[in-house]
Amino acid sequence: MRQLVSSLFAALCFVSLASAADLRLGIIGTDTSHAPAFTEVLNNPASKNHIAGARVVAAFKGGSPDIDESRDNVEKYAAELRDKYQVEIVAKIADLCPLVDGILLESVDGRPHLEQFRQAAKCGKPVFIDKPLAASIEDAREIARLAAESGIPWFSSSTLRYTDIVKLKSADMTGAIVWAPGPLEPHHVLDLSWYGIHGVEMLYTLMGTGCLEVTRTHTGSADVVVGRWKDGRLGVVHLERPYSKYGAVVFREKTQLAAIDDLSFNYANLVAVIVQFMATKKPPFPNAETLEMFEFMDAARRSKDDGGRPEALGAAN
Repeated sequence: MRQLVSSLFAALCFVSLASAADLRLGIIGTDTSHAPAFTEVLNNPASKNHIAGARVVAAFKGGSPDIDESRDNVEKYAAELRDKYQVEIVAKIADLCPLVDGILLESVDGRPHLEQFRQAAKCGKPVFIDKPLAASIEDAREIARLAAESGIPWFSSSTLRYTDIVKLKSADMTGAIVWAPGPLEPHHVLDLSWYGIHGVEMLYTLMGTGCLEVTRTHTGSADVVVGRWKDGRLGVVHLERPYSKYGAVVFREKTQLAAIDDLSFNYANLVAVIVQFMATKKPPFPNAETLEMFEFMDAARRSKDDGGRPEALGAAN
């Protein structure tokens, strides 16, 4: 009996030490379903998708009263974090600094991301910025500038980057077409950053950087955005409104084409990458790729405004 008690005590000590070794993460923005979804993956060991190594311990509510998706969810998700996962809700972003080892900037609205990042950077901790990085190309560039100035490691990503879409990549790929939902939100100047960014991220996961110009055809129910890469490849994003499935087809020199017509995603895939990033402080892919995605979307905005004319990335900026 004494031996059993001793073994149980040792096991409990091990669990306690393992828990103590977990990275402590803080959330900015409880107005998105990603806040409780990511917390469930990290804080619930019984979850089938549990990712070990980090826990969400604190959160700042944030919220945007002029966007329904934010205003209607901020208190609900904050209560869920507090009551279900014992996450401390703090009054201001600065209060996260002594409590956490890394920060998840989750606000569903891209507009406050720059100011929220500015405050989070003062903590000196690595920051994951959920999509969209920002609501404008100017804000995206300023976040990158502030991060470099402050020495803050960061990355931003859609969950769709970490799906089976990576299986379609090949060295002989000559082009790609992706499709995704494309609802718009009037407060986002960079209109594709609200939701179309999922499709853009899928395309860049396949094509990589190097796009020179973009042409966009826009209707009330859809957008077709064609990018021309410097090596001659063409990449297409087809966005449907209000919603659609996710999918992709790639064209290849040797093996013709390959496709996934109904791409599914699992938040745990992205969360695992976030935990590794928080531990190593090394982004999983270059920040320059995220910034080029925003140049792609900005060129698409200008093309729409110009009646579908081709627009160069970085022009007029």
